[in-house]
Amino acid sequence: MAFPQAARPADAARRRRRLRGLTAGLSLVLGLGLFASAPARAETPPAVPTPSLPAPSLPAVAEALDQTLSPECRVPGSKLYTLAKLDAVKAALKQKRPVRVLSIGSSSAGLGASSSYPVKLETALETALPNVQFEVESRALPGEVASGAGERLRTIVAEVEPDLVVWQVGTNDALARVDLDTFSEALDESVKWVMSHDIDIVLIDPVFTASLAEDDYYTRMVRAVQEVARREAVPLVHRYAAMRYLSTRSSDEAHMLGRHFRLNDLGLRCMAEHATRAITLSLLQSDPAATGTAGGRAATSESRDPGKPQTGAPTGN
Repeated sequence: MAFPQAARPADAARRRRRLRGLTAGLSLVLGLGLFASAPARAETPPAVPTPSLPAPSLPAVAEALDQTLSPECRVPGSKLYTLAKLDAVKAALKQKRPVRVLSIGSSSAGLGASSSYPVKLETALETALPNVQFEVESRALPGEVASGAGERLRTIVAEVEPDLVVWQVGTNDALARVDLDTFSEALDESVKWVMSHDIDIVLIDPVFTASLAEDDYYTRMVRAVQEVARREAVPLVHRYAAMRYLSTRSSDEAHMLGRHFRLNDLGLRCMAEHATRAITLSLLQSDPAATGTAGGRAATSESRDPGKPQTGAPTGN
């Protein structure tokens, strides 16, 4: 039996070198394969603090309705009034005498009727201020506009000698399409004329009706009344905005409006309540620092002279 011969030293050395070469090559191939198949690993960035997220915004909360008003007349305060000081009324309260109120405008007609606006206004005022006596005198200015109301207003003021004038203004002027600049100038002068006699004045802007909601001239007339009230710093009842708000709560757009832009019984009651709210809250406005004049008005009404001739033509409702 033949046995394999022992390997020679030279042959053994060559086999060892080939084995090492194969082993190295296999390691290289396996290493490359593993590297190629392994997913790339991104360098880990430095840790950054996570900012706290803001709390989810809550839905806007509707402005609360003025709960002092009757349910049918409730509107948010921002749609109801702009406030200002009423120094002459405060003077009457300090003297503990009845407060004389002159209500003018086309919706003020109907003295003596239980459903009339002046009766409703007087009732609303005495309900809000139960310890105060109010005497409301109403004079209508039906159909009158800027060119015709000036002398009539002087005569009425001289006769009534009011502490406060509540003026529904602008509706007739708007329907007559009078020039807006002329209207604004006349109303501004009229307000100054009333205030020059140490008499307070509250303005009530035009009525709202859906048929004129998109009428640019009509809405500019409403803004003109608002601008005069702002410029002369007198309280304003936002009748247009209040009626517009209330109209959204009724399927009948004329639920507060009768014929010929006259308020119906509900409309008159709401306007009386809205005017009362503006008056009572305006009485809470801070007194002037000085006891002389404030905003062109004296702090008391003792020197009132309603018959003093003045210039300036008032506007009608």
